[in-house]
Amino acid sequence: MDEDALMKLKVKVKPSSKREGVREVSPGELEVRVSAPPERGKANERLIELLAKHYGVRKGAVRILRGETSREKVVEIDL
Repeated sequence: MDEDALMKLKVKVKPSSKREGVREVSPGELEVRVSAPPERGKANERLIELLAKHYGVRKGAVRILRGETSREKVVEIDL
């Protein structure tokens, strides 16, 4: 695996949103609105799906490194 192909981002998740979307707040920091509720990992699953689609990678390339149960997360994407 090439280290240059990994990207780490700070992500603030807004679960149970009416509209879904990915917005860059600042370089390396995103705000992601997901429609899924923050229960039983549903919001995390949807977050991974949205980030994979946004960056054009498979879902397996997106990993939550920190903040599994928090709205503030650190995510790694294998580009």
